[in-house]
Formats: sequence, structure tokens, C-alpha cells
Amino acid sequence: MAGGQGTRLASLTKNEISKNLYPIAGRPILEWQLIKLKEYGISDAVLVIGNLGNQIREYFGDGSRLGMNISYVEETEPLGTAGALYYLNKEAEPFIFMMGDIFFDFDIERMIKFHNEKNAFVTLLAHPNIHPYDSDLVVTDGDNRVLRFDSKHNTRDYWYENLVNSGIYILNPEICSYVREPKKMNFEKDLLAGILKDKAVYAYRTPEFIRDVGTPDRVEATERDVAGGIVSAGNLKNKQKAVFLDRDGTINKYKGFLRNVDDFELEENAVEAIRMLNKSEYLAIVVTNQPVIARGECTVEQVEEIHRKMKTLLGREGAYIDDILYCPHHPDKGYPGEIPELKIRCHCRKPDTGMIEEAAARYNIDISSSWVVGDRTGDIKLGKNAGCRTVLVRTGSAGEDGKYDVTADYTEEDLLEAVKRIIETDSRKENS
Repeated sequence: MAGGQGTRLASLTKNEISKNLYPIAGRPILEWQLIKLKEYGISDAVLVIGNLGNQIREYFGDGSRLGMNISYVEETEPLGTAGALYYLNKEAEPFIFMMGDIFFDFDIERMIKFHNEKNAFVTLLAHPNIHPYDSDLVVTDGDNRVLRFDSKHNTRDYWYENLVNSGIYILNPEICSYVREPKKMNFEKDLLAGILKDKAVYAYRTPEFIRDVGTPDRVEATERDVAGGIVSAGNLKNKQKAVFLDRDGTINKYKGFLRNVDDFELEENAVEAIRMLNKSEYLAIVVTNQPVIARGECTVEQVEEIHRKMKTLLGREGAYIDDILYCPHHPDKGYPGEIPELKIRCHCRKPDTGMIEEAAARYNIDISSSWVVGDRTGDIKLGKNAGCRTVLVRTGSAGEDGKYDVTADYTEEDLLEAVKRIIETDSRKENS
């Protein structure tokens, strides 16, 4: 979709160049997209053009310069983000559909595999961002099926998931038949929202680099990230590094087992620490034991409400968690109201390594280059068992629980100091 007016970029384009041809790191935005698609064997592209579309046609021609076959749909009047689907081949294979002002580097094969495994009608690429409070959000069920869209114009007097639609999709070609005439339509609001109940629409979640570069500040930030290697390094084809974070006593103040969302309160420097991780090469992944579920003291929904509160509070300050994994089991029986099928000895309960192994498989993580940070000896034991480096923080239990006889690689005052230590240690290693 490369036909927009580009009003947000007017201070850079001076309305003299298509926003899709504005260069980032010496190459037009749209060319970055096409080259990346070609890397994954996608050689046929349809460019929907409108405003200054002649420039796009002249620049790319038939696509042979890029080893691609490029054709064009030219809008004589703006058709929004969905109207041009009317002109596409309704008998084609599933296809990728994206907005022309998105800069990305993600493993497209993983998304295609997810789409096929779910037998999805539509798969949208979704991710957390640093400003969920003024973004349209995606609401999913536990299987990542999309339930609805949460408009940024809603009054959000509730805790919400930091999950944003990126503007990149895989579509069943049948969706084109829903656009019965070439009129202005919004893809998400006019088309996608109307088929959620009848069609399988899924959200593919990824921490990889996807950014709308439709504003000058985002163009500038992307230039820096390309130069710093952050963009390409984050592609899940490459081995990733993670900081596995304990929850209670590390991110939030320890108040015993949390059962009530109102008792959740972030540690003083947690936001700054996680924001620092977001700007680094590390994924921020929470791994937490939640035996309150097995003991019948808290439901899965209540635990996830606590996690939504954490994401909301972090998002208000420009920070986000890449993923949260939790163990709902507990080995000991005898609690009133316990859930018998969850009263088991499992591989995921810390200090066993199941949650780290699951995250490593999900995000192609090099565990030996990763860290575990927590306030209890079980967190440090987890790190040792997994082969990660470890940092004990003096918040929460401060390692005084005495359950395991282990020594952390480092001990720091709080999560912020722990993150600083991790980044400093890696910097020294790289420079040695």
C-alpha cells in the first residue's frame, strides 16, 4: 500500500517526493521492504500507488532490477487501506499485505509457518510498543485468536495488553471478495473487525524490529538503529540474547503471593531498568512461578489481569516486556480448593528450566549468552541449571530465603543496577 499522502512526513519530503521513496540509510523505504521480501523468496509484488505514484513506477519499473515482478494498481482517488483489494486476483494464493511506510526485519518464514499451522484466514503481525496508551490495541484469547480491536480513542479505565497491530498481514485471497466495489475503506475497522466472529483471524506475536516510519522522529530513530545493527540483529533467524526476569520482589514489590491485582506495585526503578533493556540487544522475558493457581487461590484470569496491569504501567512510561511465561503448578497437595490436575511435579517450575527452554525455542535464544535476575535463591539456581549468568537483587527476599545453597555471579541493589551490570559486563567482554 504505497498511495498515501504522507502528510506526517511533509517536513522531510516537502511534498515533492513520495513518502515511500524517502531514503533511510541511503535506500528508499519501499525498496527496503521489497529487498527483504525477496530474501524470503517472494518475487511478485503489487504496488498500490496514488499520490506521486509516477515516481514509484519510474523508480521500480517492472521490478527486474531487484529480480522481482512488480505490477501496479493506481488509485485515481484515495481508497483508504482496503479499497484497492477490489482489484486483486481473488483466486490467487495467500499473500502478504502491508503498508508502505513500515520498516522491518523479521523472519517471514516463521510468520508463514504460524499462519499455516493455525489454518488462519488472516494473520496479523503484532508486537508491544513504547506507547500503547495512544495506540490501537489487539485483544486475543489464549490461543492468539483475535477477539477485537481496542481503539486508542476508548476511555481505558482497565488494565490492557500491550499488543499493537503492525500493519503487516498474511491474507487468504477470499478476503478480496468482501470488497465489492472500489470505495474508500479502512482495512482494520471496516473489513477486519467485521469478519472476526466468522473467520479465523490470528495475531502472530514477535519482538523483532517493526516500526512505522511515517514521522520524522521515527525516521531518525530508524537511521540510528540500522547503523547500530539493532535492526538486523533482532531477526529471529539470528540467535538472540535474553534477560530472564523474576516477577515478585524483582519487578514489583514483594507482598507475599499476589492474589489481588490491587496489590501489584512496581519496584521504584523497574521502569527505567526495563526501558534500558528495550534499548539493548536483550529481550526482556518474565519467568515466574505462580503456585496460587494450583492451590486454588487465584485463577488464570486473575494472574493474567495482574500481568496486564504490569504491562499497562510499564507502557505508560515507554517500557515493555517481550513475553511472560509462568508456571501454574505446585507439587504439594493438601490445600483447600486446590486444582488436582495442577498439583504435579513439572519441568517448568523454577528452579527447573522448562520456562527458559520454552522461551529459547520460541525466540531462538542463546541461553549461554543470557542472564537470570531475581531476588530468591531459586532464581539463581534456575540460572545455574540453565547455564545463564545470574544477578541477585537486594529487593524482595534479597536472597535470604535460604532454600538453595547457590551464589550469584553478581549481587546488585535492584533491577536497574542489575541491568546496568549486565550491559557493562557485556560491553567489557566485547572490548576485551
